[in-house]
Amino acid sequence: MHNEGKTKMIPFGDLSREYDDLSIEIDNTVAGLLKSGWFVLGKKVEEFEEVFADFIGKEVFAVGVGSGTEALHLALVASGVTHGDYVITVPNTAVPTVSAISFSGATPLFVDIDPDTYNIDTNKLRELVVIEKKRRGNKLKALIPVHLYGQSADMEPVLAIAREFNLTVIEDACQAHGAEYKGKRVGSFGDYACFSFYPSKNLGAYGDGGMITTKTPEQAHTLKMLRNYGQEKRYYHTIKGFNSRLDELQAAILLTKIKYLDTWNTRRRDIADFYNQNIKNKAITKPVEVSYGKHVFHLYVIRHPERDRLQAYLQNNDVQTVIHYPLSIHLQEAYKDLGYSQGDFPVAEKVAEEILSLPIFPQLRDKEAETVAELINSFS
Repeated sequence: MHNEGKTKMIPFGDLSREYDDLSIEIDNTVAGLLKSGWFVLGKKVEEFEEVFADFIGKEVFAVGVGSGTEALHLALVASGVTHGDYVITVPNTAVPTVSAISFSGATPLFVDIDPDTYNIDTNKLRELVVIEKKRRGNKLKALIPVHLYGQSADMEPVLAIAREFNLTVIEDACQAHGAEYKGKRVGSFGDYACFSFYPSKNLGAYGDGGMITTKTPEQAHTLKMLRNYGQEKRYYHTIKGFNSRLDELQAAILLTKIKYLDTWNTRRRDIADFYNQNIKNKAITKPVEVSYGKHVFHLYVIRHPERDRLQAYLQNNDVQTVIHYPLSIHLQEAYKDLGYSQGDFPVAEKVAEEILSLPIFPQLRDKEAETVAELINSFS
């Protein structure tokens, strides 16, 4: 967003700056694709699936789908989740994580979060699984740990609990392209992992798009059928499927952009490092990077006890911020039927009242980051 008034607004994100950097490459890519005349499930999708699988780790297979939400939905279906089943996740994620559980016919169960990382609290997870396994038996099917804001959840205990209780693990890596856990990229730990290419992600398309990574060629084959009406070959339908295809145009754009992802993630980490060192306001809680992971700072999320006043102050000084997310899912109108109430997940609820996401994107200028830090330091 370029404001032409007396002062320039410091944007929360600005995809036009990214396009300015890549315009010649992107324009050539799009023109070439349009000339090819092939727009759905062609060579670009296949090529991008291979490149993305390589990016995550040699042992995974990747399947391009229509969005991150649909990636989660298809992974749930592929793992056998259906009506009457239960899936555990966190209440402080984006609603699409839970939308996907609803699409599959299952019911979400929530577990509270770690107060430092805002990711799943694995001690509380174990307690919940023990209780729910007794109550639901084999209807408790899956866990969806969310790598929130660009930082990996603590996967070793998650995987150990899943093995012990025979649960499928589906990583929600929609905000974590390139994040690492103990030296390996997220997307290579669960039975399935799901990525979004929504335009504002660390790797974003120019529209919707998603990817599922999985461990075996058989699982990948099932997912490829599920995304395309359950077809084994054209007009021969082996299973009941859906329409969720990454289109050729987005795949071509993503192929162009993935070459820059590591550089962009490094820039995000540099901006986060600058904020960490230069935000001195004692009332601010800055994000924690865990020792076992590498954060890719899809979002840089601070906390302040008077968050709304801070946000208004920054807005009045031409700095855009966003709240990810202002109301935990268990308190959303749409999910009242789950029967949760205020106080059920106290950490998630407290965090939701205090968090604020600051501008962080690869094309953010040093001077803009300095201004953001100075304004926060002057807030009282």
